[in-house]
Amino acid sequence: MEKIKTVIIDDEKLARDIIKNFLSTNNEFEIIAEASNGFEGIKLINELKPDLIFLDVQMPKINGFEMLELIENPPLIIFTTAFDQYAIKAFEINAIDYLLKPFSKERFNESLERIKKIHLENDKSKIEIFNKISNNLPNQENLERIVFKNGSKINVIDVENIIFIEAQDDYTMFYTKEGNFLKQKTMKYFEENLDPKKFIRTHRSYIVKLDQIKQIDIIEKESYQLTLFNSKKLPVSKSGYSKLKELFN
Repeated sequence: MEKIKTVIIDDEKLARDIIKNFLSTNNEFEIIAEASNGFEGIKLINELKPDLIFLDVQMPKINGFEMLELIENPPLIIFTTAFDQYAIKAFEINAIDYLLKPFSKERFNESLERIKKIHLENDKSKIEIFNKISNNLPNQENLERIVFKNGSKINVIDVENIIFIEAQDDYTMFYTKEGNFLKQKTMKYFEENLDPKKFIRTHRSYIVKLDQIKQIDIIEKESYQLTLFNSKKLPVSKSGYSKLKELFN
């Protein structure tokens, strides 16, 4: 049987060493690479196309959740995390396997058994599993940064640099102080995960950073328009106007 090609992505060397040690007694798995951060991890996954990754959630530069948004060739995933039990429930509901640090070899082997069964399924089933994972990640309340990928280039933008966001079919366009960036995520996701004290959905197609609003004008009866400090003018819905009026008293 062909071995399951495995990549370990964790910023802690000790954590990587534990996984390597536990895997050493499982002949069905072959460790082909390891990475200490998400940027290295993305590069290895896209180059080596592993069958399985052990992915730490909490890492510097970009975390495990952000990294998943940038993967082109979806592997199977076992999360390794120090999240508390409440957060772990979100993984369980979405059929994501995880190892809560510190984990025992017995628990580790349970994860491997699940992976071995899934590995025997066809590629379409694996892609469906990956899509279920990436589309149902736990909400990250009050996002502090957003990761964008354009070809081989990755940009990490601080949310403080966002001016406004515009819906574009299945994508969202971010207009920022560092340029414009396209993201394949819904407006609803960002409406729920950006700080409501700093961002407001003013229209079904727009989310605006509050400190970028210069003025609000009534164009005609129940028709409103925002002017931003960069002179951009955006439409405001009736419900958006009500929210703005409440916020600005």
